Amino acid sequence: MGIVLKQSLNNTLITYFGFIIGGTNLLFLYTRFLTDEYFGLVNVILSASAVLMPLLAFGVPNTLVKYFTGFQEGRSRDSFLTLMILLPLALIVPLALISQLANETIGNFLSKENPVVKGYVWHIFLIGLAMAYFEVFYAWAKVKMRSVFGNFMKEVFSRIIITILLLLIYVDVISVVSFLNALVLLYLFRTLIMMGYALKLQGFKPNLKLPSNTREMVSYSALIILGGSAAIVLLEVDKVMINQFIEIENVAYYSVAGYIAITIAVPSRSMHNITYPLTAEILHNKDTVGLKRLYQKSSLTLFIVSGLLFLLIILNLHDLYDFLPENYRGGFMIVVILGLAKVYDAILGNNNAILYNSDFYKALLLMGVLLAILTILLNLWLIPKYGLDGAAIASFLAFFIYNTIKLIYVKVKFDIQPITKETAKVFLLLFGIALLLYFVKFPYPPLINIGLKSILIIVPYVFVLYRFKISDDVYGVLFKYMERLRGRS
Repeated sequence: MGIVLKQSLNNTLITYFGFIIGGTNLLFLYTRFLTDEYFGLVNVILSASAVLMPLLAFGVPNTLVKYFTGFQEGRSRDSFLTLMILLPLALIVPLALISQLANETIGNFLSKENPVVKGYVWHIFLIGLAMAYFEVFYAWAKVKMRSVFGNFMKEVFSRIIITILLLLIYVDVISVVSFLNALVLLYLFRTLIMMGYALKLQGFKPNLKLPSNTREMVSYSALIILGGSAAIVLLEVDKVMINQFIEIENVAYYSVAGYIAITIAVPSRSMHNITYPLTAEILHNKDTVGLKRLYQKSSLTLFIVSGLLFLLIILNLHDLYDFLPENYRGGFMIVVILGLAKVYDAILGNNNAILYNSDFYKALLLMGVLLAILTILLNLWLIPKYGLDGAAIASFLAFFIYNTIKLIYVKVKFDIQPITKETAKVFLLLFGIALLLYFVKFPYPPLINIGLKSILIIVPYVFVLYRFKISDDVYGVLFKYMERLRGRS
């Protein structure tokens, strides 16, 4: 866990820096510099692009991580990497032709409730294309155990540029339409930078000779398309479907609440950047003891951090909403519902990495597709009935069912599970702090209230973790920082 914790901490710091910038954009700049309608449109474009991305990537990011270790020699590795670059074109080219020929039909479908969406079909396709190849080259860097730069490009770089673009709108240098066009260029440019970095880490000479196990890898990639699409559907389809049923402004309101909740998932995203290739290597070496250790340690670490974030958000939410315009303050239950889904997701640790890199991925992908369909059906039922809360409930139910199935499946196939005595201790600690502080309110301005309550949450939480050594990894990090503080005093 040493390399996992080190790179995960670096990635977490970068990701949170990106989330601070993204939060500034989402909570303060978008809400004030764009109308609610255009803010909703931006979210629809980016969410639809994210839904399209796994299809355009052809499952290559996962395939690259899974099979890279098996290609050690120069020529065989060259042929493997050449295949990884060319394979997405098998779907990109025909889908580009369909987008051109059926542009009017696609536009009419997307703009059924909100006509403003109709003219942005190509924006969705090109951003989806850029996202797909970015993930390919990001995976290329991950297999070299270099995930930090890619994480910076993904979480920080694009958000800084968006901040600049929003400020240019504010000073009337560019229009909103120019901003939407600039988004396309931003994602394409980001991909080119990631490509240059990946090729610097692992250069290759194009070799059109197919690897001997090409059929196996293509089959795996095709199945991963389904799994990746299912995962993205679970994450993004709610915003796309809100656009289909109610006014597009509601996408903006839902996105703000969803962004607050998704900060809970940052540690998971950061740790997965390094646990994916490590898990692939452990499975390749058939190290069952190492697999169980990584599974349980990653689960406990993520639960400790994500649980703390959930408490900080929920117990400070009323004060946080005081910073937002009035229209955006109705999402308390959305944050709670989506936040609980993210905490449960964190408890699974590197569960996804185990399943996607094992011989049992086919069954999981089938389950994922069925659950993606269930998600769409739940949204079709609950959004018209309960509006934005319905979208949140649909997402929670889908995540709960999906994660429970994955938990059981890994237990049955590998005879391992992530929950330990320490998991129960952390749960009791979180529940106790929540019970003590939920009704505590301060009569000061929101920023001071948030600071005071956060101190009351963090100090006893960290003290108990350190005093009773609930997690060896977390204790090690805390001990290191305590020693540094003692050295300075």
